[in-house]
Amino acid sequence: MTPRGKNLHKSSISSELILVHATLLIFLVMVLVPAGVAEGTRTWEQSKFEELTKGTAAGVAIRGSGGLELAPAFKALYATPSTYVWAIAADDAGNVYAATGGPARVYRITPNGQAAIIFEPQELQVQALQVGANGVIYAATAPDGKVYKLEHKPIGRADAAKADDNKSATPGAAPEAAKPVVDPSWSSSVYFAPGTKYIWDLALDKAGNLFIATGDHGEIYRVTARGEHSVFFKSDETHVRVLAFDAPGNLIAGSDGSGLVYRISPVGEGFVLYSAPKKEITALAVDRTGNIYAAGVGEKRGATTGISGITPATINLTTGGPQNPGPQAPGLNLTMAPTVPATTGQFPFPGGGSSGGSEVYRIAPDGSPGRMWTSRDDIVYALAFDSQGHLLAGTGNRGHVFAITGQDDFVDLLKAAASQVTAFAKAPGGGLYAATSNLGKIFVLGAGSEAEGSYQSDVFDAKVFSRWGRTELRGAGNVEIFVRSGNVDNPDRNWSPWKKVEVTKDGQSGIPAARYAQWKAVLHAGNPAPGVDSVTLNYLPKNVAPEIDDVSVQMGLRYQPMPKSAGSSLGTDAGGSSGSHFESPVPSAHDRDSVGVKWSAHDENDDQLLYSVYYRGDGETRWLLLKDNLTDKAYSFDASLLPDGGYTVKIVASDAPSHSPGEALTAEKVSRRFEVDTTPPRIENLAAAVEGGPIHVTFRAGDGFSQIKRAEYSVDAGDWSYVEPVGQLSDAKTESYDFKVSLDAEKNGVAAASEHVIVVRVYDRYENMGAAKTVIRAK
Repeated sequence: MTPRGKNLHKSSISSELILVHATLLIFLVMVLVPAGVAEGTRTWEQSKFEELTKGTAAGVAIRGSGGLELAPAFKALYATPSTYVWAIAADDAGNVYAATGGPARVYRITPNGQAAIIFEPQELQVQALQVGANGVIYAATAPDGKVYKLEHKPIGRADAAKADDNKSATPGAAPEAAKPVVDPSWSSSVYFAPGTKYIWDLALDKAGNLFIATGDHGEIYRVTARGEHSVFFKSDETHVRVLAFDAPGNLIAGSDGSGLVYRISPVGEGFVLYSAPKKEITALAVDRTGNIYAAGVGEKRGATTGISGITPATINLTTGGPQNPGPQAPGLNLTMAPTVPATTGQFPFPGGGSSGGSEVYRIAPDGSPGRMWTSRDDIVYALAFDSQGHLLAGTGNRGHVFAITGQDDFVDLLKAAASQVTAFAKAPGGGLYAATSNLGKIFVLGAGSEAEGSYQSDVFDAKVFSRWGRTELRGAGNVEIFVRSGNVDNPDRNWSPWKKVEVTKDGQSGIPAARYAQWKAVLHAGNPAPGVDSVTLNYLPKNVAPEIDDVSVQMGLRYQPMPKSAGSSLGTDAGGSSGSHFESPVPSAHDRDSVGVKWSAHDENDDQLLYSVYYRGDGETRWLLLKDNLTDKAYSFDASLLPDGGYTVKIVASDAPSHSPGEALTAEKVSRRFEVDTTPPRIENLAAAVEGGPIHVTFRAGDGFSQIKRAEYSVDAGDWSYVEPVGQLSDAKTESYDFKVSLDAEKNGVAAASEHVIVVRVYDRYENMGAAKTVIRAK
């Protein structure tokens, strides 16, 4: 075997192996992917977290394991004029203090929502807060960070009147923009200036020592109750972001850069408890049993370096009055437009520029770490515990609060009317204050649940006009279910009114037949506690005929039958189609003696379809069956079954496998006309003679159906040469040829001999070939 022959042999084997592998892959996909055989009554069920998050909840929480329950009570307490609330702290009387930016202020808000401005610094942000002994407030600013000491003092009657004017007249209302007066009963002084650009967090120990987490140099300062200050701990990270204390009095710190969680002893000796997979620790919380919870955000690898290797997104900070929202920055999306007059600067915000979602880790008292919760979409900015000891996570940029009750066990409690939930603080009655940014608001998260909550599902599209039957509820407690329907995808555009359905009774639902539907659950507090595990709507689509989109016929192509061992999956994947199922390609091979027919079809009901193939010749009126009961969307047959001529093919699709006898519908489509020609041209009157020097050749070629395409000749087994017909144009079923071949050996490769063999061959338009030969002897 020649080298070329070996290569061809290898290529043939490779092609066969590829075909075998491709067929096996198609078979496996069809077996493993369940087909949506749509027969009779169908159901729309919702129970999974991913499904329920598409709906709208009001006072209803969504369990991570699936289902609904009443959310904790949640109400707005106060809307600040500031865009961002960075931190909050509460005193023993239940007053909450809010550190804000845009503009930078500290607000004091009473439990009934009365608010006053108690501090307005020259810096651009009030970043952190702590409430100390005797009602002293420590407030940290940035950039060019300082720690201020805010103290309340008795005031005279005139000053009291000014203070009253500065308070909101009604709970939840912001101070008047025209009177941003600082309450004169509060004084401020610089308590400590570390000389660093950023102060990220503050923490107070039981002895009244204030600990200050800073950026730029990754230092933690300690300021004693007597005002003595020193560097308590120096990290090799650029930013120490958050602080907390454990029960033995160790300081727990989280960094930005490598995502480190430190345990620092009371004498300043640091130990890395955990190096998180994320680059920035944004929040810390320590429970009663000594477990440390840390929230991490941001990818460590592949980031464009910013400040000393980290990637803090920045916001434009301004001084002045309330700001109009400007273009949103990445990550936390905390931006504001400058006002005039204004002093602007760039400030990296917590969690800014983070991608890849966030994670919450638990470090056990013995030091062993583990991941508790993860989200691809939400960034955690705050952690706290509710009255039951459940870990709560405040997130952005959708403003959700999650309760993390175990490893990968969580509840999506609520959504605030803001983009980010940035801080928590204890509230009276076992509740929590929750702070938000974009917009800067304070909410109260109650210790108990809402008295009532509602949930609206997303809109379901049945694809076709349908009758709606019983609604099934799996759950507990006092739950009402309502359903409505319509024929446009927007429920606000003249849908039917909500109708309460009795889930315990059989019979007609009374929901108008339509293409779209939606359900609503209303949960009422009681014993047992209300909950929804799943809701199922039964419906019956109106049967519509299948549709055949296209039919094509190709000569010289043979389609391979699909594997039948795939069972009913094959029939549905090949037949039923609304575009949602995998549709495997039909294997094919070139075969000049075959006619291949291929079509595409779909059924709006996702019914299983069967196909029949018919043909009809030119001038005929009767369709003749080639093949029926096909599940594939392709069929091929031998061209020799049809005499030469013009034909059309008709495909008939039926949804009979999915319907009772007599209820099936059909559709049909006819192909474009095609021609079959398997008969080679005829060669007649071939003659050749030597006339002096050249050989004179004449013959006639004819075909019963198609035009002659080309002719060639060969002398004494020489190369084939093209020859034109008489008149040059080859456009008729019969052509005549008359030409001469020189016997000049050097010029034409024809040896001077006493005998010559002349062979001619002719092709028709369909590449059918006819040949003939003649022998001449020189005289």
